[in-house]
Amino acid sequence: MIRDDGMDRRTYHLAVTPTHSAELRPRIGLTTYREPAAWGVWSEPADLLPASYTDSVTAAGGVALLLPPGATEPERAAAAVLDGLDGLVLSGGADVDPQRYSAERDERTGGARPDRDAWEIALAHGALERGVPLLAICRGMQVLNVALGGDLVQHLPDVVGSELHCPTVGAHGRHDVTFAAGSRVGAMFGTGATVATYHHQSVQRLATGLVPTAWATDGTVEALERAGSEWVVAVQWHPEVHAGAPLFDGFVAAAMRYRSTRSARV
Repeated sequence: MIRDDGMDRRTYHLAVTPTHSAELRPRIGLTTYREPAAWGVWSEPADLLPASYTDSVTAAGGVALLLPPGATEPERAAAAVLDGLDGLVLSGGADVDPQRYSAERDERTGGARPDRDAWEIALAHGALERGVPLLAICRGMQVLNVALGGDLVQHLPDVVGSELHCPTVGAHGRHDVTFAAGSRVGAMFGTGATVATYHHQSVQRLATGLVPTAWATDGTVEALERAGSEWVVAVQWHPEVHAGAPLFDGFVAAAMRYRSTRSARV
């Protein structure tokens, strides 16, 4: 039975799920923002992430670990981090630098975040090499596509002719998506769902090995999966905000299987 109603769902899990020690729960790494922030008497750059991400991981039975950008040797740092993780979330955030996919910058593309781009691309490559379950959300889906050789639409309204995917600045919109039969997301959600949305970019040329498995009504690709047995799902929408419990449940379950398999090999 799956619940997606916030705190009630977490209470439900605590009531019916056997208690596991933190050592047995899958360790889920989540990439973070690096932004100016203020709290108390302080105002300075901070590594942060909306609590809805970690709440979603915790509700599904995982232990959330934050992975801030800024490593001077991102490939080596990613390898060290992934050795201790059972699952990886590439979270939402700023636009990917168009130089990463050999494109001229559109004037509406946000400023480059080279530290975050390098860090998350290194994490994506490392997770795929190890078979670590990977959930990529919004920017994360774009990072995954770029990391594997694809490119992006830099301003989606120019292509679809509407503001469907980012209707209000500073607030998530809602729109319907349709899922492919036989896909992981289709198995979790059925034929369709109403999802939370906030993005002005999207995937364009798909990277080799990635398969589209969900679409908005205007044809925008809303989910990608990787061909093969590894659990790799990318969604353009925000499951941590609305109606995403089945996705987090499936992801954390895959991370638990990965943890068990890895432990058996040691």
